[in-house]
Amino acid sequence: MNQPAPKFRDKVQQAIYVVINPLVKFLIKLGLTPNAVTLIGLVLNILVTAIFIEGAEKGHRGELSYVGWAGAMVLFAGIFDMLDGQVARLGKMSSSFGAMFDSVLDRYSELVLFLGICYYLISHHYFYSSLFAFIAMIGSLMVSYTRARAEGLGVECKEGLMQRPERVITIGVTAIACGITAYFVGGDYKVYLPGTTVQVFETISVFTIPLAIMAVLTNYTAFKRLVDAKAALDLKDKNKQDA
Repeated sequence: MNQPAPKFRDKVQQAIYVVINPLVKFLIKLGLTPNAVTLIGLVLNILVTAIFIEGAEKGHRGELSYVGWAGAMVLFAGIFDMLDGQVARLGKMSSSFGAMFDSVLDRYSELVLFLGICYYLISHHYFYSSLFAFIAMIGSLMVSYTRARAEGLGVECKEGLMQRPERVITIGVTAIACGITAYFVGGDYKVYLPGTTVQVFETISVFTIPLAIMAVLTNYTAFKRLVDAKAALDLKDKNKQDA
């Protein structure tokens, strides 16, 4: 991946920090630790899953308001992914265990989120969409794992599409868009190929098509990181042998 992408991401991240820093300082005054903020993020993601399960159990196939509300909660929970690190930095509470705690709970948060999504899609018989969601979950986990494993072996591995912020934004925004679309055109709206009964689009596609794209991009990112890590590790081994 070219270098400008991460530089752009860093600029966006710094701009977001400018906005959230007043909230960060408020949380510090309340006495919240970075680990407490991380834990709040996990609890919020569990609530997201609860919304999806509620929609699966009590809603019908075309009732997509649950998806919209879940998306809003996803974005709200995602804020805490940024807050915990800033609380640690501005509050001078950084620790090695805190960094590990954050990473572990982030994985739990993401897996719990995908559990809710898959449960909802399977319950309403969106079989192929649930399959793509599961593949996206695998890719999301492997994006994080390849970075952690490479860095454990002493090489940096941060590049690629669909890192955690992108995944959170994609799921949150498209879920909200799905709920809004259902409100205006109906949850059972469908589009067919002209003159046929072949369905090419329905309302929930606003949410599930991006999930399918995420399934591809997350796994591509994991594979790309593996290839990049191999090159870096091979070079590291060669330098050791030449030394």
